[in-house]
Amino acid sequence: MKKGLFYMFHIKNLRYKDILYIDKLKIEEKQVTCIIGQSGGGKTTLLKMLNHMLSPDQGEIVYKGRSLFEWNPIALRREVVMLSQQPVMFEGNIRENLNFGRILSEKEPLDDEKLKEALKFVCLQKKLEDDVEQLSGGEKQRLALARIFLMDPEVFLLDEPTSALDKGTEEKIMDAFIRYSKEKEKTVIMVTHSDTIPKTYADKVITINKPTGDNQ
Repeated sequence: MKKGLFYMFHIKNLRYKDILYIDKLKIEEKQVTCIIGQSGGGKTTLLKMLNHMLSPDQGEIVYKGRSLFEWNPIALRREVVMLSQQPVMFEGNIRENLNFGRILSEKEPLDDEKLKEALKFVCLQKKLEDDVEQLSGGEKQRLALARIFLMDPEVFLLDEPTSALDKGTEEKIMDAFIRYSKEKEKTVIMVTHSDTIPKTYADKVITINKPTGDNQ
């Protein structure tokens, strides 16, 4: 690991309604962290807090050595990008949806060849002109993953990124995505109910359950 930051996020005394209690948690940079645990335990809530889509009722989240409250939310979300379990599709075709993330990140739109490479990366055999409304749930999930991949953020927050995929497709996509993340020294924080993803890809596994005891 390069000199400099070791912890990308440092969470202290975090409380949110009756959903989430975390006394202390550190998430390392440039690693794959999987968050597991029972439904309703606040895993998605935590992801939303890491890019300031939600604010805690109590406690502090430090990102890159600065409190999250000191960050401009727009600047933060260009560095820390979240893929929701039910990703948003924007009206239009696949090309427009792929480049929409680039525009949000204030990056130049990409040419068709690079967009086609991104579709291959997520095993999506579609044309750039295809209307996103015609895609299945699993295809939309893969398109959204390709979109945030092209945004090239420092941190990927993934909420059940393969929940709509079969095991074979899940393995192909996760192999490619984690390999890319390691090569580019990205930080990946992923909520998953998969049994195999944490065992195969995680550098660290965090268990978060409904608030009754300690989170690891």
